[in-house]
Amino acid sequence: MPFAVTPDQLIAEGIAALRARNLPRAAECLRAAAVHASAAMPWPALAQVELALGRPAAAEDALDRQLAQAPRDVGALLAKGQLRQQGRDDRAAVSFYRTALAQAAVSGIPRGLEALAGQARAFIGETDRAFTAHLKAEVGTDLSPAMAEAIELLTGERQLYLQQPSVFYFPGLPQRRFYDPSEFPWLAAVLELLPRMKNELAQVLADTGTDAFTPYVTAPANRPAPNNPLLGKADWGAYYFWKDGAPVEQAVTRCPATMEALSHAPMPMIPGRAPMALWSRLRPGTHIAPHHGMLNTRLICHVPIRPAPGCTLRVGSDVRSWEEGVPLLFDDSIEHEARNDGPEERVVLLFEIWRPEIGEADRAAIARIFQAIGGYGEEGI
Repeated sequence: MPFAVTPDQLIAEGIAALRARNLPRAAECLRAAAVHASAAMPWPALAQVELALGRPAAAEDALDRQLAQAPRDVGALLAKGQLRQQGRDDRAAVSFYRTALAQAAVSGIPRGLEALAGQARAFIGETDRAFTAHLKAEVGTDLSPAMAEAIELLTGERQLYLQQPSVFYFPGLPQRRFYDPSEFPWLAAVLELLPRMKNELAQVLADTGTDAFTPYVTAPANRPAPNNPLLGKADWGAYYFWKDGAPVEQAVTRCPATMEALSHAPMPMIPGRAPMALWSRLRPGTHIAPHHGMLNTRLICHVPIRPAPGCTLRVGSDVRSWEEGVPLLFDDSIEHEARNDGPEERVVLLFEIWRPEIGEADRAAIARIFQAIGGYGEEGI
């Protein structure tokens, strides 16, 4: 090869030879250009040539040179992962594949590499399943619920969800999604009233039909309407017993058993704010999208009045159904959503209670905080 040939000329001739599928000539030119290691050196092209000639180690060396100067080159990362996969270094292959796909989520998959990206996703799934099986076989199944969950978080079978209240965060509270009803002795008195509460619901519906319920999601006066697909829709309906910290007179008169049941619950009493208590109705086909509650100092309690098949409540990574006579108590500051995928409407008695971890002094302080918020300015905030 003439001495006067420049690296750029070698690169141009090597690329032309590669396009013409003249692999020996492409290798000769690109290897010669690589000696100069100029910034313009197309290391991925050399890797492609070396791999086609059955030299995977040389191909990987070229990819390493490319990644040294462009660490987030999606194509080079995918090719490196493929070579590690072929070399049976599964952990390294997954690492390169994950990095490539993460970058591709931002910058896109280079044209022509869609199939390799699909192969990467499939391989990650296979190795994740194999790793999970290996880990569980080694650790065994005699584990506490917390340890079992920790392993599921480690293996990606479960996603981590933490308290993220939209308004007020009280630090140091346990990250518990659901509470066991047995922790709340006052629920026994509530459940004793369940037959009478069911009768009250039936009577209200018989007297007023669907007009008994108003949309749960409404636009407040003098405020922007919430960005919620259920705005103004009766699909998620409410029949209030307590609203904005005051009892609803009509409900007090018509539903004495339900009001008695609520009297047993440690509901927060904050003038103008709390408690909130209602029948919450979910019609068939309704989906309450994932969201967070306003504060993490309360729990939401659901007492099933009219449970229905095909209805689920997800709080964080836990999914429950409403069952006859089984209350659900959960932290609504953790992302949650509800669905009615069945043929019947679901009705629960929904109310808020103080979290048991919050002491009396802090409860009083929290009440003063929200009274102060409500009293700021003529219209409040």
